[in-house]
Amino acid sequence: MKNQSTRSNLDWMVVTLYFVLVILGWLNIYSASLPLEETSIFDLSQIYGKQMLFIILSIPLIIVILSIDGKFFEKFSSVIFIVSLLSLAGLFVFGKEIKGQTNWYSFGSFSLQPAEFAKFATALALSKYLGDVQVNLSIPKYQFQALGLLFLPILLIVPHDPGSALIFSSMILVLYREGLPAWYLWTGFIAIILFISSLLFEPLYIILVALLIIVGLYFKSRPMNRNIVLSSVIFVLITAFTFSVDYVFDNVFQQHHRDRFNILLGKKVDMKGIGYNINQSKIAIGSGGWNGKGFLEGTQTKGGFVPEQHTDYIFTTVGEEWGFLGSLLVIALFITLILRILYLAERQKTKFSRVYGYCVASILFIHFFVNTAMVLGLFPTVGVPLPMFSYGGSGLLAFTVLIFIFVKMDANKVNEW
Repeated sequence: MKNQSTRSNLDWMVVTLYFVLVILGWLNIYSASLPLEETSIFDLSQIYGKQMLFIILSIPLIIVILSIDGKFFEKFSSVIFIVSLLSLAGLFVFGKEIKGQTNWYSFGSFSLQPAEFAKFATALALSKYLGDVQVNLSIPKYQFQALGLLFLPILLIVPHDPGSALIFSSMILVLYREGLPAWYLWTGFIAIILFISSLLFEPLYIILVALLIIVGLYFKSRPMNRNIVLSSVIFVLITAFTFSVDYVFDNVFQQHHRDRFNILLGKKVDMKGIGYNINQSKIAIGSGGWNGKGFLEGTQTKGGFVPEQHTDYIFTTVGEEWGFLGSLLVIALFITLILRILYLAERQKTKFSRVYGYCVASILFIHFFVNTAMVLGLFPTVGVPLPMFSYGGSGLLAFTVLIFIFVKMDANKVNEW
């Protein structure tokens, strides 16, 4: 049977949402970086000019991805992953420090951030591994191997960019979808709750509450299911973790990380220092009202009051100039894109394509959630950009590859058996 053309089977809803978000993102970058004397939109000396170049470059990149054989990414996923790991390791030797972080390779006036491209490389590697019919995540051996595959890039990224490392951890949700026991997620969730609680309250109070909960669950369970040894081990681990939080916070976290957590938790108020960005972000978004001030009319944006507004804080431009309704529209577009990818992932004929689709959705979701929560002051500032919106060639091109690899997989499912 002759293979059908995948181009006629493209999911145009995903393609359209991608381009709509890219165009809206550029309009906000243009507004946030427009100089006093307006120049050409292709002026490469301006941020919006560079972003326009990246958008133009993404088009032939999309054409190349859609033209490649449907099995290429599955066949060479391991090679792509290894190259990605080498590029991350190379930052320790050849990386260029920008704004205190060694995340980039420098090529003249342009820089490349390998962590962005490592996201789709890791998604491909994880999909390839889980696509093996012998892999069963209910067995500990395969659990550790899958988690090891996921944490390899995290270990290389954490010293340079903890925010990007957070994105990779979101793919644990994909492992859960494919059979990872739920206690892994519960352990992570409880660890986060304990960490935040230990920063707010005295450790003894937390340990007492934990003890009461464990004892209550012990006696509530059926006699045949009671395990005093397991309950005791859990209590000891919680106690050790709780007492270790202060040490980790004071000796492992850097000062700017501690300041951001203290501001988020209300333990410190610094509107002119470390808390300036969040304060100005809230002012900009709040000043937009229901309908916004209008395109290019944002006073906070024009005044340059929000630092890095064209990158991590680009959503403040949406809030100020487009208002609550405009912000709601952007949020709806992102949610629609993520839900559409999840829907398509469930319709895939191969496990490889399905897992990759879920990886794409999880990466987009965590980026979207963390960035919007960050600019609203609900999450510490961790340097996570808004997909297709924030300025950056590495980010835009990497998200383009991430999304259109899946678009290609979905279109090629007509040729799958």
